[in-house]
Amino acid sequence: MRVRATIWPVVLLSGSLFCGCSGGGAASASTTTSATQTTAPTISTANAQNGAVIVTLVPSESGSLIYYTVDGTTPTTSSTRYVAPFLVSSNVTVKAIAQMGSETASSVTSQDFNVNIPSDTLVWSDEFENSTGANAQPNPAVWKYLTGADVNSSVDIHCAYNSSASPCDPAYPNSFVGTDGFLHIVAQQPSSGVYTSARMQTQGLFSFQYGRLEARIWVPEGQGIWPAFWLEGNNASTAGWPACGEMDVMERINSAGLPPVGTQSNPLPGTSDWNEGSIHGTGFTGGKLGMTYDFTGGATAAGWHTYGMIKTPNSIAYYVDDPTHPYATFTPSSLNNLSGAVWPFDSGQSNFIILNIAIGGNWPGPPNSTTPFPSTLLVDYVRIYTN
Repeated sequence: MRVRATIWPVVLLSGSLFCGCSGGGAASASTTTSATQTTAPTISTANAQNGAVIVTLVPSESGSLIYYTVDGTTPTTSSTRYVAPFLVSSNVTVKAIAQMGSETASSVTSQDFNVNIPSDTLVWSDEFENSTGANAQPNPAVWKYLTGADVNSSVDIHCAYNSSASPCDPAYPNSFVGTDGFLHIVAQQPSSGVYTSARMQTQGLFSFQYGRLEARIWVPEGQGIWPAFWLEGNNASTAGWPACGEMDVMERINSAGLPPVGTQSNPLPGTSDWNEGSIHGTGFTGGKLGMTYDFTGGATAAGWHTYGMIKTPNSIAYYVDDPTHPYATFTPSSLNNLSGAVWPFDSGQSNFIILNIAIGGNWPGPPNSTTPFPSTLLVDYVRIYTN
């Protein structure tokens, strides 16, 4: 229901208003100005894990935009715009307003969340469980698909689950939860010179702002193969890339060992296998802020490893296998020598999760006759813990 505040103006009448003679003046127009206030949004919650909740902000009027804060301040139309449900795993106050068209903004809807969850507590996960006895669809309440041509000069076409839109072919599936309990993202070559893959993301369905995110992953390796586990800010749909910010937790290319010469901001010693963690934003795209983790003792990325990110206010840290020993930490001061760089990771928005394989592109180069197809990225789980 809309609340209408109606202002009745003073109506001025000329002295000849009631005179019917032709010499009299005409009456001034009588007008009414009405200012309509948008109805306030509502807050709904769903249980996550161990006391955490997923918050959804619901417009009361179709077409209204919602703006919110989680720091107790009163939101305005300059606050973070709501685009997706977000995880609450710490004590916060969520405040939200709605605004539609030329209407005035709504009153504030507010809810306190006193969850009191200890640090290092699991608060959300997808374990990719499957007891159906057959390959199954990844949870559609969590994962959606970006489809069509890939970017960065990659040559693959992203396919949705079980898609038959050419060149996608259910006979050569690109994503599924197997009976082994792992998520499979598969790079395929259904015909000569044709490549398909999948990009799964939680955009619009689930997001989080701070916490420790990790995934247990087995990556494929081969010329032109480019697997990744990464995030973008929820404002990707409004601010665009790279202003939304990008956080690459796991990213590597090609066969075991060194990537192509000159493509790394931090050249790798010897022939060790590796993973790169990086961040991107306005003024720092490409290889400007990335760091590699070198596997030792004969270990390769083609094996089970846990790739993680610890995100706190003004800090992003990456680790492999051991969260107590991050190999890379980035803060706003990391941008000091980058002209025009803007730190985008603490402006209020939450972030969505992405898992994908690209094929070819301007970093790894094209696949060749040595590239194995199919090439599969296996994911055992994706989990979020409190800091």
